[in-house]
Amino acid sequence: MRMEDTGIEGIIMDIKPLDHLMNEIAFVRAGQWDYERVTYDYKIGSAEKNITYYIRIQGYAVEGEVDRGDAVIKLSTPLLGKHYYPHGVEYGEGEDFPESVVDRAKGLLAKVKNELDNFAK
Repeated sequence: MRMEDTGIEGIIMDIKPLDHLMNEIAFVRAGQWDYERVTYDYKIGSAEKNITYYIRIQGYAVEGEVDRGDAVIKLSTPLLGKHYYPHGVEYGEGEDFPESVVDRAKGLLAKVKNELDNFAK
């Protein structure tokens, strides 16, 4: 599910402070990158058997390279996904997300947006 109108999409930021800010809010990049793209994930546990939800924020380098640490990243529209063990994460519009998970995702994305705005000041 695309999380539209968060204000995150289109933000451009150097990768090092972006990594730091995302880590502070518990979004993990880990090994999810290549030379041009990054992916930050936030895991939301669920009482549903074999179901985990993820908030994913992706971005791509408009300058530099991610592996060299000199990339300037432009963020994309965040996604809310549902992981079905052992099959993988689905982000499709046909997925059903509990209202509590959607509300939590919106709150976390508002926090991300606020932190990114505070850094820019």
